[in-house]
Amino acid sequence: MSFASVIQGETIYGNERVTYGTFQDTSSTGGDINTGLHQCVDIQLTAAGGSIVADAPTVNKTLPCDGSAVTIICTTSTGGRWKAYGY
Repeated sequence: MSFASVIQGETIYGNERVTYGTFQDTSSTGGDINTGLHQCVDIQLTAAGGSIVADAPTVNKTLPCDGSAVTIICTTSTGGRWKAYGY
């Protein structure tokens, strides 16, 4: 397993769906997050874990985009949380 993400929940915020979850990167420099949304208009990434992260995870897609494959770039062995907004 090099990159994995998991949806942990969803809610409604105004007229948008919001999904959230976690990601873990063990041996690569990023991957695709499946947000469960048809269209992702914004995503927030937060690195988390027991060690200092040299570079913050970033989105490598032009938003809005297909919610099934939001590509992120992160440092190897980075994990964290994400929250996506869309439809």
